[in-house]
Amino acid sequence: MDFFNSILNWVVPPASFVILAFSWPTLCFINACEWLYSSFYSENMEDKVVIITGASSGIGEQIAYEYAKRRANLVLVARREQRLRVVGQNARDMGAKHVTVIAADVVKEEDCRRFVNDTINFYGRLDHLVNTASLGHTFYFEEVTDTSVFPLLLDINFWGNVYPTSVALPYLQQSNGRIVVNASVETWLPLPRMSLYAAAKAALVNFYETLRFEVKDDVGITIATHGWIGSEVTGGKFMLEEGAEMQWKEEREVNVTVGPIEDYARLIVSGACRGDAYVKYPSWYDIFLLFRVFAPNVLNWTLRFLLATHGARRTSLLGTGRPLLEYTGKPLLEMSPSPKKLLASPTHYSQLSPLQQPKWE
Repeated sequence: MDFFNSILNWVVPPASFVILAFSWPTLCFINACEWLYSSFYSENMEDKVVIITGASSGIGEQIAYEYAKRRANLVLVARREQRLRVVGQNARDMGAKHVTVIAADVVKEEDCRRFVNDTINFYGRLDHLVNTASLGHTFYFEEVTDTSVFPLLLDINFWGNVYPTSVALPYLQQSNGRIVVNASVETWLPLPRMSLYAAAKAALVNFYETLRFEVKDDVGITIATHGWIGSEVTGGKFMLEEGAEMQWKEEREVNVTVGPIEDYARLIVSGACRGDAYVKYPSWYDIFLLFRVFAPNVLNWTLRFLLATHGARRTSLLGTGRPLLEYTGKPLLEMSPSPKKLLASPTHYSQLSPLQQPKWE
């Protein structure tokens, strides 16, 4: 068996290159024809029902506006209801048929069950589930002194997508609907200070790739990956939410220039309506996949050269721009309250309060 594998190791790679070289023009032609066909016969979203998690700002907000232009019925989910109301009003002004605002935490399974069930009870169906909630970081792994942050980052970036999918999947199967996932190029392109974020996103992509085979044609899955778009991770800072303790500012809540995010959101919604399996922004990042498979050392040397740090390290919890606090040689996670304390007490929307119930508009 070892001898057989040794032979394949020498034969399969060059043979695959030759086959790919000859078939590449034909494959490009077929892909172009499929793209044209799906563009002319893309899904009409008018009167269809779309749940968008992480819709209070950032990518989630811009995706809501793109669906609104297609006259869909929107269910906007995030923790900040006041902000959701502003986004909902903007979506109505852009053409959304109906907008529902639900305050919920996607890392809580009971909250996910609540907003999905509320959607089904009100609209009677669900066509698209768009998962955009995520949380980034920019600390070096060796500097972490409180490991309680590890499961919290994985909860938001992984379970915060899986829980809504688990609850919504039966209803999406009934409507032959679609799941849209916001991933990142860090799932396969290593970058420093993003170890846990990259691990969670890689797990997320592999989960949905497996789910794609399991559900077959019953439910479509669009995986969107973005490179550096100058959006979520450019200005991390602490924030105080209404009724909540001090928390990390989620990457989708950072205020930045929205131009690239608008382009990315437009590509995501267009790709989802065409039935695309993947949306990539920008697509030229894919060239690094060849280096990772066939010349990993070259890729590692290049990244080390381009990303080499000069001078003292400056670490922020979120973002690769301005540091959260002035660095004084002490790991940032030691300088601030425990990350677990910062994230463990979100606003509890399950309490019976007029402002915390679903707002049907």
